[in-house]
Amino acid sequence: MPLLELRNVFSSYGSVQALRGVSLTVDPGEIVTLLGANGAGKTTTLRTISGLLRPTAGEIRFEGHPIHQMAPERIVRLGISHVPEGRRIFPGLTVRENILLGASSRGRIARAQLEEEAEQMFGIFPEIKSFEHALGWTLSGGQQQMLAVARGLMAKPKLLLLDEPSLGLAPLIVQHLFAAIRQIHQRGTTILLVEQNAHMALSVASRGYVLETGNLTVQGTTHELLDNDEVRAAYLGGHQAA
Repeated sequence: MPLLELRNVFSSYGSVQALRGVSLTVDPGEIVTLLGANGAGKTTTLRTISGLLRPTAGEIRFEGHPIHQMAPERIVRLGISHVPEGRRIFPGLTVRENILLGASSRGRIARAQLEEEAEQMFGIFPEIKSFEHALGWTLSGGQQQMLAVARGLMAKPKLLLLDEPSLGLAPLIVQHLFAAIRQIHQRGTTILLVEQNAHMALSVASRGYVLETGNLTVQGTTHELLDNDEVRAAYLGGHQAA
């Protein structure tokens, strides 16, 4: 049984149809990537899964149970953590406080356990350890992205939704970030990754889907997508994210 399944999902912003019958699956233990240009509907897909946007038609199932009518906070408690584009760091909180806040959906947890889990996050993202007592907004863009992912992991998700984690980051920082994504996956977290940097996305994913103007146009294993002439021309033609 898939961990996540979208069945013929439609979503819209007012009169603008953003998703047009999207169907996809994510199996336990996978990294699945969703590729596409700006405005293709990638972010809308993640927002619809996490309950920030209610689908106008279709069904979303998580561990076999429908979730498309649930509130976002209930979806988080089921085990879906969404790291949105733009990082959304809480500006008045330190790096450590931002990370600890990520566990708030899990109810009451002993402070010692939370602090131990925060240290585990610093193990995954050693680049932000020395800034743990600095305010989150003072970090660089790459460090803020690492902080946002660490905060999302504190919810102990079964499924991590990552929206454009490499956006606007220097190539070396992107390499560090994707090394951390591999480590997160090796620790047992299933990941649905939205990325414009197709080279990096396909370097970590086992399968992928291509979304164009709200429609899924291509799907397949990483090797099938790398061998697809249309995918290569549109997304792999020497493009590297800044």
